[in-house]
Amino acid sequence: MNMKHICIPLLALTMGTTSCRKYVEVKQPNQREFIYVADYQRLLNNVGLFETSVSLPTLSADDIDLGTNASLERLLTNELKNIYTWAADYYTSDQSDAGWDQLYNQIYVCNQITANVMTSDGPDVQKRSAYAEAQVQRAAAYLSLVNLYARVYNASTAATDPGLPLLLKPDLFVPLNRASVKQVYDQIIQDITQALPLLPDVPSNNLHPGKAAGYGLLARTYLYMQRYNEAADNAAKALGLQSTLLDLNDYATGGKKYPRRLDNPEVVLNKKSIKAGNINLPLSTELLNKFTPDDLRYSLFTRNGSTFQPAFAGRGSYRDQLFANDGILSGLSVPEMMLTAAEGLARGGKTSDAMTLVNNLRMKRFAPAAFVALTASSAADALRIVLDERRRELFGTGLRWFDQRRLSVEAGMAETETRVFAGVTYTLQPGDRYVYPIPPKNIELNPELTQNQR
Repeated sequence: MNMKHICIPLLALTMGTTSCRKYVEVKQPNQREFIYVADYQRLLNNVGLFETSVSLPTLSADDIDLGTNASLERLLTNELKNIYTWAADYYTSDQSDAGWDQLYNQIYVCNQITANVMTSDGPDVQKRSAYAEAQVQRAAAYLSLVNLYARVYNASTAATDPGLPLLLKPDLFVPLNRASVKQVYDQIIQDITQALPLLPDVPSNNLHPGKAAGYGLLARTYLYMQRYNEAADNAAKALGLQSTLLDLNDYATGGKKYPRRLDNPEVVLNKKSIKAGNINLPLSTELLNKFTPDDLRYSLFTRNGSTFQPAFAGRGSYRDQLFANDGILSGLSVPEMMLTAAEGLARGGKTSDAMTLVNNLRMKRFAPAAFVALTASSAADALRIVLDERRRELFGTGLRWFDQRRLSVEAGMAETETRVFAGVTYTLQPGDRYVYPIPPKNIELNPELTQNQR
């Protein structure tokens, strides 16, 4: 038996609040020795830890608009109001940022696995598999973090733009100096590309990454880097392994129940977002105007605002209420890969190929008698259609915020957003407000962790 025994707690890990340069506080009760590779696999089976993604982008994005509904406004805590109105600061020094905490907890567990699983007892093939899965989960966490708390990737400045503390070992007491945006993205790509050969073609379930998830995560990474050819290539590889689409005609009449995320063949990697503050999401007029009434996504995934509590004008997102407590998919999906591939093709001038992918998706989103294939007169027209289709297909998931960020630095794509809250108009212009502030509590405990310019 291997003599190196590691003692790791079974309880959830939470961010540290008691010691300078201690970025994670590990609860001590209920510890046991981790000896076997199966012990590390059980860490990866922690649904509560790895399934949950950040929820705040659903509140930041232009998918939603609370309007001037006082009942909805009262539901927002001070920090949620700050996020909704794109304030300069979100939290006070005595508040934690749940998104930051959740993602760095995932990274800490992944680092425990990559540091120790290869010296555990068990078959080498299982050790390598657990190591590769931990690399993908770590990459997914860093991709979310760098697209929340750092500037949009810019090839000319990424090497000097402040990114994140890049933690690759399970050391609780480390300086939290920020690596550059480029270093963070380089690590994400390295983790995924090293893991891909060891990932299964078909994972045991969609909570665990297979090869399609590896390629899909690379596609999303390259999309956020504006490396569109590579995004399209990797999206196509993901679709070569997993391409099943649900036909919404099967569910529109209520005769068949829409599947949960765990059973949904469209889900490539299962991550969920939840409603920030448990607030129902009133959809913005701008988004609703992109639908036609015969779009089955409109009838299946939205409801009249009068049916929600508290009630509001217009329509709201119903995705999370198709099943109680199932949350909203924010992980990788077949439709996302189709639209990522289509965007790369459109930007590369392959207008016909891009529109084929868009229409193949839309055929499953309309009744046969209502479906009309979209056409594009140019590559620029195809790109506009693809981006509109992303809004229709992915609304309410939080992914819109990441699209807004990357498009905010692109000439002709950047938009200025406005919201009214409690009688005051707030404006989001392209710039630093697309970067979330680092939690002040973490900076006070770790002074080397510098704040974002906002």
